[in-house]
Amino acid sequence: MRVCVVGVGALGRHHARILSQLPGVELVAVADPAEQQGRQVAESCGCEWTPDYRTLLDRVDAASIVVPTSLHLSVGRDFLTHDVPVLIEKPLAGTVAAGEELVRIAAERGLPLQVGHIERFNPAYRELNSRCGTPKYIRAERMSPYPFRSTDIGVVHDLMIHDLELIVHLVGEQPEQVEAFGVSVVGGHEDCVQARLRFPSGCLADVTAHRVCPVARRSIQVWSDQGCVTADLQTRQVLAFTPGLPIRAGQLPFELAQRPGADIPTMKSDMFGHYIAMEEVEGSSIDALTVELNSFLDAVRDGSIPEVEGHHALQALRVAEQVLQSVQAHQWDGTETGRVGPMALLDMHVPGRLSAQKAA
Repeated sequence: MRVCVVGVGALGRHHARILSQLPGVELVAVADPAEQQGRQVAESCGCEWTPDYRTLLDRVDAASIVVPTSLHLSVGRDFLTHDVPVLIEKPLAGTVAAGEELVRIAAERGLPLQVGHIERFNPAYRELNSRCGTPKYIRAERMSPYPFRSTDIGVVHDLMIHDLELIVHLVGEQPEQVEAFGVSVVGGHEDCVQARLRFPSGCLADVTAHRVCPVARRSIQVWSDQGCVTADLQTRQVLAFTPGLPIRAGQLPFELAQRPGADIPTMKSDMFGHYIAMEEVEGSSIDALTVELNSFLDAVRDGSIPEVEGHHALQALRVAEQVLQSVQAHQWDGTETGRVGPMALLDMHVPGRLSAQKAA
């Protein structure tokens, strides 16, 4: 299968490296307007470099698109209208309308359109999904240092979109209400956002995304009538808590502790492992990006629907737009005449910023 990678920056170069090593795959070329970076990646992968991806439209069977979000629509549309299946890095597009157009074109032409929501292929998430049951409460946190990349988008499309897609996948429906607030710390876009999603089924989800954090961490926790499961998506450790045999037999610790002579210290030590069963699972060390790329290539080979296809990504994009709308409308002082939106923090601390905004 002849493939190409468009955009070989921080992430795209890994797409190219993996694709160049897969059996049954020929990495024809990498496309990137930055000549030094493009030539370096092409040389290391044993393929061509071109500054213009359009020279590859009739030369490949599939394309991996890893360009800035603002270019997803134009680049993706060019390949799809030339009947080339594409994998587009997340988010699907910068707006819902752009995402809808890509999904429409792929559907009309019967082409696989996969989106790079890589956490779906994370072994820890797969383990959590198999154990969590029907979610009633979800808490997701995703934090990282400032990346100095993806500066054309804020933290909602950069980081939070991962967890929004996972949450919609777990719950199986779109939220009916979204509340959020956020702040810009370094300028340009929102950098820290907290959101709460309410679903028709009664499930609640709290989502935190922060890209000005000293350390990186990402986790997701799900509560259901089966218990609680937490997945550390970074270390791939999964902890599952379920009612133990005594509780399922009606022996509630609260009631047992009220009895005369109750051995409270022993009950405390028995809480986890006896009353509450605890299981720790180590996720496999398999490379999620390799699994994701193979999943895309399999869909291209047999014409099947990708595991994370455009419609799934579009659902997450719609929720992201609701989050951003709520962030933009948040009233920091509780009044319409007060500070509104994610730039309020900068307005307070950056000299001249508020007056400059008003003048603009």
